[in-house]
Amino acid sequence: MDNHKQSDDIQIENFNQLQDKLRQYWQGKDISEQDGYDILVVPSFSIDQQVGQKVAGFLHYEERLLFSLIRLRNPKTRLIYVTGQPLSPIIIEYYLQLLPGIPFSHARDRLLLLTAYDNSFKPLTQKILERPRLVEKIRRALRPNKSYMVCFNATNFEQELSLKLNVPLFAASPQLSYWGSKSGSREIFSDCLIPHPDGSHLLNNVDDLVVEIYQLMQRNPNLNRLVVKLNEALSGEGNAVLNLDKIKKTAHDLSNDSQIKTIIFNNLKDLSFQSEDETWESFSSRIPELGAIVEAFIEGKEKRSPSVQGYITPNGKVSIVSTHDQILGGPDGQIYLGCRFPADQAYRHQLQELGLKIGQALAKKGAMERYGVDFLAVRNQHEQGEKWEIQAIEINLRKGGTTHPFMTLKLLTNGSYDHSTGLFYTQHNHAKYYIASDNLQKEQYCGLLPDDLMDIVAKHRLHFDSSNKTGTVFHLMGALSEFGKLGLTCIGNSLEEAEAIYEEVERVLDLESEIVIDNNNETIIPNLPIVWTS
Repeated sequence: MDNHKQSDDIQIENFNQLQDKLRQYWQGKDISEQDGYDILVVPSFSIDQQVGQKVAGFLHYEERLLFSLIRLRNPKTRLIYVTGQPLSPIIIEYYLQLLPGIPFSHARDRLLLLTAYDNSFKPLTQKILERPRLVEKIRRALRPNKSYMVCFNATNFEQELSLKLNVPLFAASPQLSYWGSKSGSREIFSDCLIPHPDGSHLLNNVDDLVVEIYQLMQRNPNLNRLVVKLNEALSGEGNAVLNLDKIKKTAHDLSNDSQIKTIIFNNLKDLSFQSEDETWESFSSRIPELGAIVEAFIEGKEKRSPSVQGYITPNGKVSIVSTHDQILGGPDGQIYLGCRFPADQAYRHQLQELGLKIGQALAKKGAMERYGVDFLAVRNQHEQGEKWEIQAIEINLRKGGTTHPFMTLKLLTNGSYDHSTGLFYTQHNHAKYYIASDNLQKEQYCGLLPDDLMDIVAKHRLHFDSSNKTGTVFHLMGALSEFGKLGLTCIGNSLEEAEAIYEEVERVLDLESEIVIDNNNETIIPNLPIVWTS
């Protein structure tokens, strides 16, 4: 046991020494903006895979980091992108054609695509590590002291790959992952005096969960609902909401704590699970493994879910890079569907202030690269008038659902975020807005190939226009045929224009995917383009 711990300590020390190289690379300028580096992109969702499988098209979420290909606009940058399964060539061509002023062939020569040819639900980084020849191929392709690695989130898998390749990982160390969990977030909020819902510490069994629910109800007698959250989950899929009306009615005349706790336990089977096909039996079985928290459900007639994204340099400097109003769905509005940029002017500056405070706390713990903080905003009436009240919900110590749309906008326009206004401006000082989603999903879209999408985009001019910096950039195209699911970022000169672009894309896709059965029971696909043959 001591030898094992000693080995782990040596690995952590070696990993930290590798990350110290990033501080040397920095030289006062963002390394990702510097030319002449090799960037290894490992878009692995290294999370609990049972949680991941609940997300439709989960394996294709590796495509969310394809915005990284736009970094090839720097003529001396090389990029290696690794996936579980090969990407369709047309998807790669689509992204490379977005590069302003760079010949397609020049960019393609500096891009190396590698795949594990593994469609299992293991984390991608684990798949890579299980293939020593693939690891060696990656190692040989990277230039010593001129390379770094980026990922979706950092775990022991990413740490191990970083050490095997002798390449620094530009991400928060896996030793800090707790601070991106539900319980770790609550500790940060408490230490920073950030308003957040009343709730519990980390729980590891159902008995403790029942006790914490009981105590939460005692502290908040007017509480109508509460949320139970698995400590490590994605996009709200590990959340469940409990309505307390039935418990309160049943326990109304009881004063015996033990009896009330029994009533609470018996009602846990009635939890409203945000993930489809989830049951109390399967959900509760994950609590000893993943841990859980319980917290008050924030009510409000007008309620929104804004978020703030920050950036921590290897030298510990913290900056805010964006704010969003998130679009949520699911039975109780807990599932992330998309976002609007920027967040409402009424509270975006408050989000920046709170986000900066949280980022500084994370930086002191040694975190680096991106982090996000999700909030709830409720408009309440006060003597002075209406006011938005903000409460922090959780920290994402990783890239998130708002990372790729913002980075797509930034890299395509070469613009910047203005902290004084909370707006994004192009180099010509034009403000830009967008609406983005990972979840434009309809059954009728199933069967559409990436090539079909490109035909539709070309025919209806749904592309991103590099001259006026407006239009649509698509992602998750690999999930379209099997799951009828597509991601998109619609960029406009106002939020209204961005939403109009989104609605037009949806209208066109609906039209082009319509299938008609004629009188002879034969399938007719309207608007199908002519296929030229030689």
